[in-house]
Amino acid sequence: MKLIVEKSKLAGTVSIPGSKSHTIRAVTIASLADGQSTIQNPLVSNDTLSAVNCYRAFGATIDTGNEKMWKVVGTGGRLSIPAGIIDVGNSGTTLRIALGSAALLDKDATVTFTGDEQIRSRPIGPLLTSLCALGAQARSVNNNGKAPVEIAGKLVGGATTIECVTSQYLSSLLLAAPLAAKDTHIEVTLLNEPDYVQMTLDWLDKQGIKYENDRMRHFRIAGGQKYNAFDSAIGADFSSATFFLCAAAIAGADVTIEGLDFSDSQPDKAVADYLCSMGADISIAKDTVHVKGSKLTGTVIDMNRTPDALPAMAVVAAFAAGTTKLVNVAQARNKETDRISCMASELKKMGADVEELPDGLIIRQSQLSAAQLDGRSDHRIVMALGLAGVAVEGQTVIDTAEAINVTFPDYVELMKSLGAKMELIV
Repeated sequence: MKLIVEKSKLAGTVSIPGSKSHTIRAVTIASLADGQSTIQNPLVSNDTLSAVNCYRAFGATIDTGNEKMWKVVGTGGRLSIPAGIIDVGNSGTTLRIALGSAALLDKDATVTFTGDEQIRSRPIGPLLTSLCALGAQARSVNNNGKAPVEIAGKLVGGATTIECVTSQYLSSLLLAAPLAAKDTHIEVTLLNEPDYVQMTLDWLDKQGIKYENDRMRHFRIAGGQKYNAFDSAIGADFSSATFFLCAAAIAGADVTIEGLDFSDSQPDKAVADYLCSMGADISIAKDTVHVKGSKLTGTVIDMNRTPDALPAMAVVAAFAAGTTKLVNVAQARNKETDRISCMASELKKMGADVEELPDGLIIRQSQLSAAQLDGRSDHRIVMALGLAGVAVEGQTVIDTAEAINVTFPDYVELMKSLGAKMELIV
């Protein structure tokens, strides 16, 4: 599938769908809880449906017939042994969080997880090591620290030390540990993307889970706890909103983005600050953000907390006067693709002056031109390159555009509602 984009001027109002990260956490906790939970305004996408299918395999009953309200009858922490291999598709969040859940099964149960080619290329060794330290058996089938992975119970608690190049390792442990028989102590020697861990802690807080947190460097989670059924609404996704904030900053006349709650822990809310630091005209009110196109100036942005925003911010940087440095985000090389290398390569096809750093990019203001681009089967790269196409003369063509469905199936239609000249072509 190809995304065809032409220069456009954006204006109007758009509402952002629910958060992928919150939706997957909600599905996890509801599936581990006693009773029936209601998840309102979930994100319906390939990634979240991967989580649904995974926890169905563990014995949860999940009704997704109403896209605005999912109902989940949980397992009470007594998971069933899946009938076959669990394939998480492209969802790294589902894989990592579900590994912790699988470790709660009895000792005689073994679960095998796999995913698509991108998932099978992403490291997961530190999480497997920690699960083993806490009583489970966990191994990479190919002994390369990546999926496919086999998990056998049982997680009992204890102590582990972990280096979290991705915050998802820690979230997996934090979500599973309350259901272990004993207390769990986790020492964290490295933590990228700490705000995603805070999102997990917010869910634990709503559940009344007992834990101690010493500056996200050491955690003690009491064992023998349980999750309870809940009725909760999923807030709008700031990672999805990133593309509209950035599009409005480089090609917007007057755009209002609705549904964003800046009290939410989602890290990508910082994109509004990044754009303001570059001179964007942004005003924030309750549940809305108003953006007008304006002259942007390059700056230095530490993106360690927001690696998912790197592709979109790289595009914005190419339209900013002077030089922009996006730094301290080496983990972006271990996402669905090496997003640092891929964005540098694709933007160069459009004429951008881009230099790779080990942990980021240097991007100088450039005169971009339409081009034939490779989306690398990475949803965020496809959508980010779409932003570039909206801001340059001519027709930009981006392949592997079906990847958009991983997290944001409504991306093209919502962009078109603002006046973007975008079409998906099979």
